[in-house]
Amino acid sequence: LLSWARNQGLIEIRINDIRGRADSLEESIKLHYKIQNVQIVPVPEIAGQQVWQERVAKVAASTLNQYIESGMVLGVAWGGTINLVATNLLPRSLVGVQVVQLNGGEIVTNTSVNHAAWLVSQFANNYEGKAQLFPVPTFFDYPETKQALWRERSIQQILTLHSQADILLFTIGSPQGQLMSATYMGNYLQKSDYLEMEREGIVGDIANIMIRQDGSYENIPLNERACGPNLELFRQANKSICVVSGYNKVGGIRAALAGGYVTDLILDAPTAHKLAASIA
Repeated sequence: LLSWARNQGLIEIRINDIRGRADSLEESIKLHYKIQNVQIVPVPEIAGQQVWQERVAKVAASTLNQYIESGMVLGVAWGGTINLVATNLLPRSLVGVQVVQLNGGEIVTNTSVNHAAWLVSQFANNYEGKAQLFPVPTFFDYPETKQALWRERSIQQILTLHSQADILLFTIGSPQGQLMSATYMGNYLQKSDYLEMEREGIVGDIANIMIRQDGSYENIPLNERACGPNLELFRQANKSICVVSGYNKVGGIRAALAGGYVTDLILDAPTAHKLAASIA
């Protein structure tokens, strides 16, 4: 009966860490970066980064159910971690929910990552809502092409929905590490793009928009061709939930926090300890 009720979205099962060790770390990160909530997912370091990511995704799926309500607009950024969140969603029967795609995401060579249309539809179906797709390339070949497309009425409607989102759900992209982000597995970028990222001091991306160590993203040529939204949206949203896992994401997490793009942070314990080690 418990299994049936959980699958129907009638109940949620949470495991509280009675040891309390995570509480002080959560509070330390929360106070240092002045954000609303930090949720650290207990997981042994020896379990490996794939297990860390899977557990973080499950917690994020449960947490999202606590925030989302009827009539809301949910903005979802395509990526491997959010793909895992989608596969762990707990059904809720809501009314008038719209799920809007924040950035383009075509099929990548890694079969474990689904394309953006599937991702957005998965969230919409879970909440009995409507999927609003953003059918644009992950990166344009020419900035002029993006500028022209952004003037189209159909694209303007999606951009308006972006600005109306009550909740933004995203992860941090990284071109390095064991669990390389989906954006960098899809061969969207050329060698010259990576050289540009190095010159600009890029430490990660949010919804395909590249960010520097201080969280800035302005005047980066690659962003002129990227399909992602204006990052000011993340500063203005009521809930901007960053779901992230892995040591290779620590630099990007710091940058996102420094830029003020996060209200709620969900991450695994080993990554949280790495992040906290830089707070001094």
